[in-house]
Amino acid sequence: MSKKDPRDIDEDAILKGLSAEELEQLECELQDMDPENAMLPAGLRQRDQTKKSPTGPFDRTALLSHLEKEALEHEDREDLVPFTGEKRGKKFTPKPGSGRIPEEEQITLEPELEEALKNATDAEMCDLAAILGMYTLMSNKQYYDALGATGRIANTEGINSVVKPDVYKIYPDEPPNDTDVEDTLRRIQNNDSSLTDVNFNNIPDIPIPTLKDIFHSMKNNTHVLSLSIAATRSNDPVAYAIAEMLPANSTLESLNIESNFITADGMMAIIKAMSENTTLAEIKIDNQRQKLGDSVEMEIAAMLERNPSILKIGYHFTQQGPRARAAMAITRNNDYYPTVSQATGGHGLLRGQRAKSYGSLVTSSVSPVRQKRLKHKVQPGETLQGLSLKYGVS
Repeated sequence: MSKKDPRDIDEDAILKGLSAEELEQLECELQDMDPENAMLPAGLRQRDQTKKSPTGPFDRTALLSHLEKEALEHEDREDLVPFTGEKRGKKFTPKPGSGRIPEEEQITLEPELEEALKNATDAEMCDLAAILGMYTLMSNKQYYDALGATGRIANTEGINSVVKPDVYKIYPDEPPNDTDVEDTLRRIQNNDSSLTDVNFNNIPDIPIPTLKDIFHSMKNNTHVLSLSIAATRSNDPVAYAIAEMLPANSTLESLNIESNFITADGMMAIIKAMSENTTLAEIKIDNQRQKLGDSVEMEIAAMLERNPSILKIGYHFTQQGPRARAAMAITRNNDYYPTVSQATGGHGLLRGQRAKSYGSLVTSSVSPVRQKRLKHKVQPGETLQGLSLKYGVS
């Protein structure tokens, strides 16, 4: 009788003949489990064992009490090598006369100094060592305290005292910004001549429409010289309002919009608008919620090269190229500003007195050193046009 081929077994017929319990047991046996796979949930690392009946009631309090009792009753393991107190080796004994200074090295002082040093306390000896420059005998705090004290003993402890930490003074937190936003907005709208510095820093609850109204009102304001809205949660709509304000305003000299939520699009609009402003001397745009990107940094560098009025900019460049271009442009602007002020007799270029539109500058009085710094060859009687600068002579 020939053996039956295992491939001829009808698996479907066998499965149809199994009961529900047998099918469930077969499925459990065929599960592909991996207990070492940390990517799988804990329930899929082993077979389901939750359908077993409990072995007894679970009492958490009784279990904890039992574990604590077992821990207290368990005796500690005895040391494998008990300490016997046996001493090994030889005890160090200094050679006779090793603690004395040789006679040829002994120094004889005057009787008054001998008496003073003999009766000096450890604190006085510590101060004296600091004055003599023996800083290795004491801590840094003792050394600098002794040097800074005049007419008194600074150190209350000796040289071999325990080093203690400094007790720093606890300073109270800075008070919150108490600027009245609504009243300040009204004064900006009314062009109040007494309002020259506006500070809204660290006021996070200013509504976005109110911030937009502030910059819309700044278009016609002729007295505010400094405006700061750092850490006010300003976003792109506020940035677009700033971009609309900059070409229209001819008085503002300092603008601070650091630590806000302005993105690259909003900052790009502000930078492009600054090319049309000739009075802004300082702007701070650093520490936004997200990085501005390479294109914005390149635009900042190009704006600084085109705009000679910017003397300070607060921004940390992430790329070397724009950083170098911006540094050269800021240096050129700061070098060029006093040159033109001197050439014009100090008129029309003082801080707060920048003209809205500049005429031509006759450069016969500009020094050759300044011309070389500007990297622009200027002949006597010509105008400075290589840097897109036009200043009026009065």
